[in-house]
Amino acid sequence: MTGADPTPTPPTVRDLGVRARQAARTLRSLDTAQKQAALHRLAQELHAHADLILEANARDVQQAEAAGLPAAMLDRLRLSPAALAALALDVQAVAALPDPVGERTAARTLPSGVRVSQLRVPLGVLGVIYESRPNVTVDVAALALMTGNAVILRGGKETVHTNAALESCIHAALAACGLPAGAVQVIHDPDRERVRDLLRLDDLVDAIIPRGGAGLHRYCVENATVPVIVGGIGVVHVYLDESFTRDPADVQRAAELLVNAKVQKPSACNALDTLLVHRGALPALPAIAGALVREGVDLRADPASLEVLHAAGLPATPAADTDYGQEFLALTASLRTIDSLEEALDFIAAHGNHTDVILTRDDAQARRFVQDVDSAAVMVNASPRFNDGGQLGLGAEVAISTQKLHARGPMGLRELTTTKWVVEGDGHVRA
Repeated sequence: MTGADPTPTPPTVRDLGVRARQAARTLRSLDTAQKQAALHRLAQELHAHADLILEANARDVQQAEAAGLPAAMLDRLRLSPAALAALALDVQAVAALPDPVGERTAARTLPSGVRVSQLRVPLGVLGVIYESRPNVTVDVAALALMTGNAVILRGGKETVHTNAALESCIHAALAACGLPAGAVQVIHDPDRERVRDLLRLDDLVDAIIPRGGAGLHRYCVENATVPVIVGGIGVVHVYLDESFTRDPADVQRAAELLVNAKVQKPSACNALDTLLVHRGALPALPAIAGALVREGVDLRADPASLEVLHAAGLPATPAADTDYGQEFLALTASLRTIDSLEEALDFIAAHGNHTDVILTRDDAQARRFVQDVDSAAVMVNASPRFNDGGQLGLGAEVAISTQKLHARGPMGLRELTTTKWVVEGDGHVRA
């Protein structure tokens, strides 16, 4: 033999697309039991190879820390044994959900005699681009498999070792169930040109779903020839109405809810960013904001709320205009004094579209808030952290869409499907 290079040539993104398209034809014909079997096997593989996955993740975290990755990104990158076990449970939870594929709706017989219906089917091939979050690799793989979609995943360069380990587990599960490896593929090349290649693969990929910062979303929208489903970015507001501060028990509830909203996972897209305080609720602000301060939250307040906080001996800094409309993804929150529900609605209309909450005991104000706030999720007397696929009964999510076409809010199984018309006749011809 002559000196042939023994190292195999890495597949191009187009190669991955061809494999995914071929796999999608197999996946769309699977019945529910076959898809569930693949997911249960994936959960088993995650448990069996937990040590290898965590070791790979530790390498990624170490390299990310050395590279100076921001704390919020490190928090999203890091996997713990408990987090990995929770991922396996999420996979099993997806397997237990009703399978939307194959549902028939709008069935009827027309005057012409033909029978028509709409059949729910997979989208086909998905391209999912994300940063830092290795849990997305597993969540998306599970949701895609359960809906009969093939998926091409492109995580950030900081997740290269973790994603390689997770892809090995996914491929082992697919092989064990006789399914093609092209059903779930990871782009390992960190060059951003590979993202551009995926965005231009409109003859093979049916939808692009980015999960990351505003820069990633903008890049995808500006460079894609494949349809892009945008989401996951947005400012989260909580409006504290005066009526929710008249009872000391409600003040305590408000404090606990806001701590949950801001502190449980500050790097999440559904964490509190801006607290809007009705002027009549300012006397209760020290008790509520004090709970945030004790958890290490940096408060940036407008003059009225700043005066109240300083008078109570609580630390806060003056808010700049840029602190409103800002997604902090950290232990930072802005405060703004509001004179009316109308003003709160105007403020949210200018700065929101993701998750917005009202804390009120006034039913009329609650109804007005729900009706007028045009966001992906609107909540009454509940933490914004409930805007999550798992919390809303979807099992898991690919992303939280903040656009209005096709999908809005957490994207679970149904949001990864579409419909096609089925027309049945007996030699019928159009008159």
